[in-house]
Amino acid sequence: MTLNTNLDGTTLTIEIIGRLDTTTAPVLEEEITKSISGIKTLVLDFGQLEYISSAGLRVLLKSQKTMMKQGKMIIVNASETIREVFELTGFMDILTLG
Repeated sequence: MTLNTNLDGTTLTIEIIGRLDTTTAPVLEEEITKSISGIKTLVLDFGQLEYISSAGLRVLLKSQKTMMKQGKMIIVNASETIREVFELTGFMDILTLG
């Protein structure tokens, strides 16, 4: 997995490339944790995300809870496969997809 980050004022965009699984989820979690102080909008770009596991979903849930206190989190460019995972797990009701 590769992460590309872009900070624009109080908006942080993180592009996630590859697989978000048990091995890589802690890397994303660490990046989000260290970077979201003062952030009002967290954008996760899933345009090149190939796969997400339950470990990845856990990081999304934790990040969503944190951002609800200080702003918002938006997931953009999620593929049909990733959207299907969100639908099957009930995450469509929790997450904001743009």
